[in-house]
Amino acid sequence: MPIRTRSTTWRTLAAAATAALTAALLTPAVAHSAPREPRESRPVYSYDNAIREAVWVDTGLDGDSDGKTDRVAVDIVRPREPAAQGRKVPVIMDASPYYSCCGRGNESQRKTYDANGNVVQMPLFYDNYFVPRGYAFVGVDLAGTNRSDGCVDVGGRSDIQSAKAVVDWLNGRAKGYTSRTGAGRAKATWTNGRTGMIGKSYDGTIANGVAATGVKGLRTIVPISAISSWYDYYFAKGAPLYDSGPEWLSDYVESPAARARCAAVQQKIVDGAPRTGDRTRFWTERDYAKDARKVRASVFVIHGQQDLNVRPKHFGQWWDALAKHGVERKIWLSQTGHVDPFDFRRAAWVDTLHRWFDHELLGYDNGIDDEPMADIERHPDQWATSAVWPPRTTHIVSLRPGTGEQPGVGTLGLRKQSGTAKFTDDPTLSETDWSAQIDSPTPGKAGFITKPLTKDLRVSGSSTVTVTATPSTSTAHLTAVLVDLGPDTIRDYADGAEGITTLTDRTCWGPSTTGDSSCFRSTQAKTTPVDYTIFSRGWADLGNHASATKGVPLTPGKPYAITLDLHASDHVIPAGHRLALIVAGTDKDLIDPPSTTPTVTLDLSRTTARVPLVGGAGAFARATAGGAAATPSPSLLDGVRDPRAAHRIPGAV
Repeated sequence: MPIRTRSTTWRTLAAAATAALTAALLTPAVAHSAPREPRESRPVYSYDNAIREAVWVDTGLDGDSDGKTDRVAVDIVRPREPAAQGRKVPVIMDASPYYSCCGRGNESQRKTYDANGNVVQMPLFYDNYFVPRGYAFVGVDLAGTNRSDGCVDVGGRSDIQSAKAVVDWLNGRAKGYTSRTGAGRAKATWTNGRTGMIGKSYDGTIANGVAATGVKGLRTIVPISAISSWYDYYFAKGAPLYDSGPEWLSDYVESPAARARCAAVQQKIVDGAPRTGDRTRFWTERDYAKDARKVRASVFVIHGQQDLNVRPKHFGQWWDALAKHGVERKIWLSQTGHVDPFDFRRAAWVDTLHRWFDHELLGYDNGIDDEPMADIERHPDQWATSAVWPPRTTHIVSLRPGTGEQPGVGTLGLRKQSGTAKFTDDPTLSETDWSAQIDSPTPGKAGFITKPLTKDLRVSGSSTVTVTATPSTSTAHLTAVLVDLGPDTIRDYADGAEGITTLTDRTCWGPSTTGDSSCFRSTQAKTTPVDYTIFSRGWADLGNHASATKGVPLTPGKPYAITLDLHASDHVIPAGHRLALIVAGTDKDLIDPPSTTPTVTLDLSRTTARVPLVGGAGAFARATAGGAAATPSPSLLDGVRDPRAAHRIPGAV
């Protein structure tokens, strides 16, 4: 099925407007009876001679309360020839807090400048590759970072307005200046205003947030490993995912000058984001998924299914919200952790991104909207496609846990079961410890397993697990994970590089200058053999049983029902493997422990995993029919190493 397009009228008009203008410039001169629309932009412009300039755009906000509205620094690289000929170009933009503090990409590149303050090195390959093809590239310093005024507010109004104001300026609706403090005006007369935003992690998060404002002129966004709701970056239904809040992040990325003047904003962040896990107005402001109805731009999502920094819940809830409102969209799902597609599928990525921007910003009818909606990495460097995602035959199936022959080693099937299961929270154990001992009774987890499958079974989408749990203490944190039990070779997402190895040779993507190379170190998949693969996970504070926004103390001995939202995934459990559900307490290094150490009893008659299965309940019944029960292994199963302590910085490696 083709990707949903916003408007065939837009494409027709764009084609008509660009065909006559660009056919002679971007394709060889050939005699035709009528102009033919080009299918690909070509590198016909000089990168070495490109215009490099800096503009400061007025955000209209006074975040640092100095009595003047904040200006954000906008560094621009654009082809000289179109401007000289009176032709206008579209814009690719990456708005980031990392251009000076932390660097961008696998090689942690930072912006560098010449004596006039114009950018020399623009991080990443986007300018090298796209400027010769007739695009401008714009790198925006978020408020409070690098050369911008204002303060960082971690995904709030200031962060989003930093980039939205630039889109407005590119479309003639905001004021720009030639300096940070001067009165000299700068106008974007060289652009047609059509803008595409791109970026990984924090940068992609800003793209999500700007799109959710509905700003005119933003035609597409490409969020890579991006946050869709900041609450879900720091908490999971009340359970804290980090030992600190967003004030730590704002302090980390702010420029020294901003840090000195933004104490009041820092305090507002502390006050607005209490460590209780309650969902305050602070978090509502930073929830972009709730505003998906406003999105005018198309969205090309890229995410690692084993990303334990910006967890896959973010792409899942964003994708579902966009689908609900009919937004044009496309998706790539890798086996990696928090890794850019430039570093796990480089050549295909550059080609696909090129065609995506040509279609969305130049209006070229190059067929990308008729291609499959989803690319999914099934094994390292082995990709499959889905015409739509999730597939149309996907249905939510209720899987029921039951008791087994051994305590803590139960069954998983379609029929409602009875009985109880019990575990004691052990904050020294992680999901890998539970999975390694899935076939053995252990006090720290309750496991439920199918028989070996006789057919492949595909999970596609977001699962939930509803439990009725009775705690022995006044606090309890819960974890639920879905596990594929069987041998495989996967990307080593628990390694420091999260599934890639960086090599010494380089590949080049566009022309270079003395100060800005287009050549980047190659990478390859880093793999590891495993006996099991954890492919979806979710957490909650049982104190949030009655409300997703506020937790309360528990009464020991009283049962509570709560639903854990598991991360979106697309995973095939092969025939011969088993599917397992594990319910336990603290997931070491992925959530913080509660203040007590409870023993939790599950009522299995009121515990259900709702899993999106391609083929629905029938597929599960066929896959689990006829197989013999597995003989539990007394030995430990091998998986990836324990998860590393959770990142506190979206984009950190």
